[in-house]
Amino acid sequence: MNINDYILKEIKALRLKNNVKSAQKLFKNYPITHFPVIENDKLLGSFAEEDIQTIENNESELVNYSHLMNSFFADEKATVLELLKIFADNDTNIIPVLNKDKNYIGYYDLRDVLDVFSTSPFMIEESETLIVEKLKEDYSMGEVSQIAEATGSKLLGLYISKKSVDFVQVTLKIATKEINEIIQTFRRYDYKIISTHENDIYLEDLKNRSEYLQKYLEM
Repeated sequence: MNINDYILKEIKALRLKNNVKSAQKLFKNYPITHFPVIENDKLLGSFAEEDIQTIENNESELVNYSHLMNSFFADEKATVLELLKIFADNDTNIIPVLNKDKNYIGYYDLRDVLDVFSTSPFMIEESETLIVEKLKEDYSMGEVSQIAEATGSKLLGLYISKKSVDFVQVTLKIATKEINEIIQTFRRYDYKIISTHENDIYLEDLKNRSEYLQKYLEM
């Protein structure tokens, strides 16, 4: 499904000549955090609900509060991951969309974009989720991919899920029946396994050794 199929036009963008009352009514009628303001099909910015609701003089025009507008948008070629980042960075559930001529053509709703992402093969194909960690200077995305597919398994996707000054964590989605073999291979390459797995032989061995030691000490 093309993400452009989800560009909506249900909510009409406002103009700066509209009054505050019309903006407050818009927020009352629709579950949105922001609404776009345009002029001659050009996006001027977006007002946030929390800003509009604090304005007492609701008969005044929006132009008097243009300094409150937020500037964010997506172009029509944006990918799902790019859209999710814009949603998160701006704490919004609506993103104005511009075409190649920089004209406003509609907006994306967060719920629709999440639906598209949640039904992608990355999310729905049967797979194992593995999180590994390594020193930042020693980590290699190529090495991670090679290890993940060394047993004939299929790597569906991966991304850097956490980064600190010294370490990098990578989350992988792997279609495999040999997750334990993959886990042990990562350990041999000095990766720390962050996620927990029911059939992790290494952890089972540590557990058995710990239990044996505890029984020995209790003798």
